Amino acid sequence: MAADAEAGATQRAASGSSFYLAMRLLPKEKREAMYAIYAFCRAVDDIADNAEGDSQERIEKLDGWRRAIDSLYGGPPESSVLFLRDAVRRYGLRKEDFLALIDGMAMDAKEDIRAPELSLLDLYCDRVASAVGRLSIKVFGMEEEPGFRLAHHLGRALQLTNILRDIDEDAGLGRLYLPRELLDVALLETHEPIRVVASPRIDPVCRGVAGIAYEHYRAADSVMRVHRQGDLRPPKLMSAAYSSILRAMEKEGWAPPRRRVRLPKSRMIWLFVRYGLAG
Repeated sequence: MAADAEAGATQRAASGSSFYLAMRLLPKEKREAMYAIYAFCRAVDDIADNAEGDSQERIEKLDGWRRAIDSLYGGPPESSVLFLRDAVRRYGLRKEDFLALIDGMAMDAKEDIRAPELSLLDLYCDRVASAVGRLSIKVFGMEEEPGFRLAHHLGRALQLTNILRDIDEDAGLGRLYLPRELLDVALLETHEPIRVVASPRIDPVCRGVAGIAYEHYRAADSVMRVHRQGDLRPPKLMSAAYSSILRAMEKEGWAPPRRRVRLPKSRMIWLFVRYGLAG
């Protein structure tokens, strides 16, 4: 009963998002597994972004999730992770990928990330996004080697797109995910988030990040063209939707003032039909 309530709450939370639309392409069993993964992501993300409590309290809550995940694989499972049990058993989801996601959230919880070096930004993207991809490809039915390559590239592409779309929101939280190397090239001497996002010099920095994201989109799409095992409709739709958002942002530019770019509903419906029918 509790697991059913969790799934229902998760579906309501995801509804209206491109994630929800992509998962609607899956058969019921796989869709429910993806909703369970999404519920876990939401739970740990909410801890990292929670303004209430200090850093230590957030870390302790994330450590509680580590113990809960351990119990899922070492039994008996804690009640808080029972909603994941069926998906873990049916699709062989790996403990290390759940823990990697928690590690990524801990990076946010410990201190506000500001102007990370490219290597640290890449690690962050791997933990908070590509780890989710590694869980997802097991549900999609891909072999691990091409599946993990897809997760590597598409996870990074999607996360970098989100970073570029959320720069103002993140700055309001005291965070700045734009890489230090590109900020230095743009002669942005400050790494104070609010000051950086208010500067017109942010535009070439964001275009540099967009260029990295495009490289990952191309690599992810290449994997999906060559390796066709599994249900690739959801990652294809996600790649098409988010790369469209990235192109729209690039067209408008990132110099202030900015608006949050969203795909028109008609475009999302077209993508849903395109990948739902043709794959």
